This record gives sequence, structure tokens and C-alpha cells, in this order.
Amino acid sequence: MITSKFKFEKIIVWQRAMDFGEAINNITKHFPKNEAYNLSSQIRRAVDSIALNISEGSTGQTNPEFKKFIGYAIRSLSEVVTCLHKVNRRNYIPSETFDELYNEAFNLMNMLVAFRKNIK
Repeated sequence: MITSKFKFEKIIVWQRAMDFGEAINNITKHFPKNEAYNLSSQIRRAVDSIALNISEGSTGQTNPEFKKFIGYAIRSLSEVVTCLHKVNRRNYIPSETFDELYNEAFNLMNMLVAFRKNIK
């Protein structure tokens, strides 16, 4: 078990964003090769940006700055959801996988919005 030494490592929404990022990364391994530099790359960068913005905003920022970074994380999550729809329409993943990831994205969005509201 890794001991948390950074403030953001204790933030539940950051932990969930990290897990979500790994789930998305795992599905991209099965996309067609012609998507390697297109949709695969786009969705991986967007999903990684969620946790990256949470951690960056939490470290040495004012609360208004932190809220701004959570806003960036929310935007990145919206981008991931759009990519998931494209992945689903192109039949790169089973519909059950889409549903699971879509529901996790919805839960993560709700967590991010609530978290941002609680930053005073």
C-alpha cells in the first residue's frame, strides 16, 4: 500500500478519476489499429486530464483557482463521454461495457460538480 503524501491523493474524486482512467486505457488496447493516433489517443488524453487537473488545482492554488481546475476536469470528462459515444457507435466495445463506463462517468461528473460546489 502506498502512503499518501500529497493532499490530492486523499481526495476521493481524484482516486475515482484515476480508476476511471485505467478502465478507459484498458478498453483502448482493443480498438482497431487505425484508431491508435485518433480516437484511442484522444480518449486517453482526455481521461488522464481529469485526475491531472484535480491534482494540479489542489496543490498551492487559491480556492477560486482550484475551482477553475475542477472545471477543467469536468470539461475533460465531458470529452470522454463524447468519445465513449463514438466508441459505442463504432462497435469497438460491447454495449455492457459502454453502459458501465457511461454510468461511472455520470457518477464521476456528479462527484466533481458537488466537490467544486464545496470548495469555499
